[in-house]
Amino acid sequence: MSDAISVSAPISGTDKTLSFEAGKLAQLADGAVVGRIGDTVLLATATAARSVREGADFFPLTVDIEERTYAAGKIPGSFFRREGKSSDQAILTCRLIDRPLRPSFPKGFRNEVHVVGTIFGADQVNPHDVLAINSASAALMLSGIPFEGPIGSVRVAYSTDGEWIPHPTFEEGDESTFELVVAGRALDESDDAEIAIMMVEAGGSERSFQYYEEGAPQVDEEVLAGGLEAAKTWIRESIVLQRELVAAYVAARGPIETIEYSTQADYADDVWERVEAIGTADLAAANVLSPKAARNAGLAEVTDSILTQLSGEFPDRAGEIKAAVRSLTKKLVRKRIVDDGLRIDGRTTTDIRPLSAEVDLFPTAHGSALFQRGETQVLNVTTLGMPRMNQLLDTITPDDHKRYMHHYNFPPFSTGETGFMRGPKRREIGHGLLAERALLPVVPYEEDFPYTLRLVSDVLASNGSTSMASVCGSTLSMMAAGVPLKAPVAGIAMGLVYDGGTYVTLTDILGAEDAFGDMDFKVAGTRDVVTALQLDTKIDGLPLDVLTKALMQAKEARLTILDVMAGAISEPRSEVAASAPKIISFEIPMDKIGEVIGPKGKVINALQQETGADIAVDDDGMVGTVTIGAKDGVAVEEARRRISTILDPPLAEVGATYQGKVVNITKFGAFVNILPGRDGLLHISKMGQGKRIERVEDVFELGQPVEVRVDDIDPQGKVSLSLAGEAPASSSSGSSSSGSSSGSSSSGGSGGGGGRGSSRGDHSDPDSGNDRGPRRPAASAAPAGAASFEDAFEEELVQQFGDLGPAATETADRPSSGGGGGRGGRRRR
Repeated sequence: MSDAISVSAPISGTDKTLSFEAGKLAQLADGAVVGRIGDTVLLATATAARSVREGADFFPLTVDIEERTYAAGKIPGSFFRREGKSSDQAILTCRLIDRPLRPSFPKGFRNEVHVVGTIFGADQVNPHDVLAINSASAALMLSGIPFEGPIGSVRVAYSTDGEWIPHPTFEEGDESTFELVVAGRALDESDDAEIAIMMVEAGGSERSFQYYEEGAPQVDEEVLAGGLEAAKTWIRESIVLQRELVAAYVAARGPIETIEYSTQADYADDVWERVEAIGTADLAAANVLSPKAARNAGLAEVTDSILTQLSGEFPDRAGEIKAAVRSLTKKLVRKRIVDDGLRIDGRTTTDIRPLSAEVDLFPTAHGSALFQRGETQVLNVTTLGMPRMNQLLDTITPDDHKRYMHHYNFPPFSTGETGFMRGPKRREIGHGLLAERALLPVVPYEEDFPYTLRLVSDVLASNGSTSMASVCGSTLSMMAAGVPLKAPVAGIAMGLVYDGGTYVTLTDILGAEDAFGDMDFKVAGTRDVVTALQLDTKIDGLPLDVLTKALMQAKEARLTILDVMAGAISEPRSEVAASAPKIISFEIPMDKIGEVIGPKGKVINALQQETGADIAVDDDGMVGTVTIGAKDGVAVEEARRRISTILDPPLAEVGATYQGKVVNITKFGAFVNILPGRDGLLHISKMGQGKRIERVEDVFELGQPVEVRVDDIDPQGKVSLSLAGEAPASSSSGSSSSGSSSGSSSSGGSGGGGGRGSSRGDHSDPDSGNDRGPRRPAASAAPAGAASFEDAFEEELVQQFGDLGPAATETADRPSSGGGGGRGGRRRR
């Protein structure tokens, strides 16, 4: 095995080290680099085809991320116990890598290129996505594939103290207000070269608004510009280290040979000259048609005319003619923007298309909204659910669940086309996650609003920036659903045309302007802060002053959109929709969790059946949380009342008579619920009114109503009962001791819940579900000549279990419960 070639360098401002290693693993790939930060380790490989696939009219770059669960010391949670399709996080990482790499290949290069990142180690501290970008770039630098790199990348987090932290840990990211992932290239070969920014992905943290309220500096456009400038330092460090790796590799293995390739042209010069000569005027006229359908029809008509005119001159070259027509259209659109400041639909560079917003489209939806900007139309629906509807995540990151989900759908009819619908593609997943990131900072915290939220954005018509329309629609539908957002959020897509050294920034770009332009820059935020950012370029990179100007231009547009949205709904509704579940949540002591759940979940299951409410009990090892939900608010309140009686049961009175219900039957008696959360023992000796009863079932059955009287309450609060029509037993008869020694109880479930374990379970048999075993009854003095059923029962227990030892001291420990799980773990019912 070949020796590895390694380089490493400290990451300035941290105690971390970035390292690259090559020459040892995956030696048959064109380029392979192992990247490492902390104990997070991945292998990036780059491989290229040696020829162009026939008919390829685009650059076929594919990026895959393989998340191996063994990297985090886990076994996959799927049925097959092996990795399946890529997670959403892996797809987002693929897109992060693709976006700065794609514009870094020569124009006309059409060989298929495959970049794969395999995660070997995930230390649950350092994220792997930015490391994957840097490692993929390094692998391409060693591969011989024509690549105009290196590309450097960094994540920076804005702390509550107003400092940008490079390569933050997961914890540091959660404790920050904002995170930026920035990629760029160096403009020359020097170690202090200026960095041109190529890609930005950014968003606020889940707790950012809490930190703002506590005094942390807000992240506005000026702060973002500072973050982009700060990121250049660590991008430059990565680029320098990649160049050191290449130099070390060449020194050890010899020069890197560039693979043979030829660039492909969509059309020849002779075709271009003829298309330009006969089509310029007609194409310019068609491009000023404002409606998308009319413009497309006009361009199609002109294209057909040009094909007809040139078919005889260029037989069998229709493909070249069409490509030349598209290239000429792009040239005309860009020229009009730069020279005249006018766009395809006649707007100026800062104009926004007509806006409209409405809510409450469907009566059954918890919240619904329709947002339209020009010909872009997005329907968004909010659905509220119980906490148990949280999405469980089977990933190699520390995150194990999500309570806020945003799903984005882009059907073919939204662009007036036919097509197949086979589940979400990478673009749809990426757009959904972008909208999710934009709204996450303003979504109320779970302790304040204990709902699971699922938002679905259905694109009904598309002509530019459906992802930002999804952000606007999401805000509207959540406010309509009664979700108490911290502030409304709107989004806008910006474009850019660079021609002849002039940068022209465009507000609210059309689909064609996205295709023909040089930048796609999406900004989402409230009136005061930015919550999400995404930037892609098709050129070598952008100067910071151009990005800063675009940020300020985007803010003006965002404020305009927020005003229109406020006209539809200005603030979240005070209550959730009538069709939504009503949910309350409150904390309970840890030692009460077992009583609420009951043995094998009997109590909580009975509560759900009898009230119709959905009840979940969780704990974090420190405190328990009960969440109650139902469509009927009365059911929620009744469940809350019953749980309150379990937590603080009402007291019984000695000598008082109660109308109760038999909730459990044992060999030695029946447990009767007399008050919410308060059961007592009616011993078998008190059932026959002087006659011996062989079996309790001969007298009582579960659920049977019975009138009883409280004879005694022992120091532990256990209640001894007798039939109301029977004379109270005297203290000399041992009634008091029987109430204590026979396990009569002050607790044990509410209204037929089947017992709470700490009460009835003390004298249950081994099959009753109580794992603590029987307790030895305390001795009692029976009157002369009277039969002692307590002694008889103790003899029965001794025969079954052997010597019981000294009498046990009753404790208030909560019981082991099949439905409760471990005390330190997380419980869900």
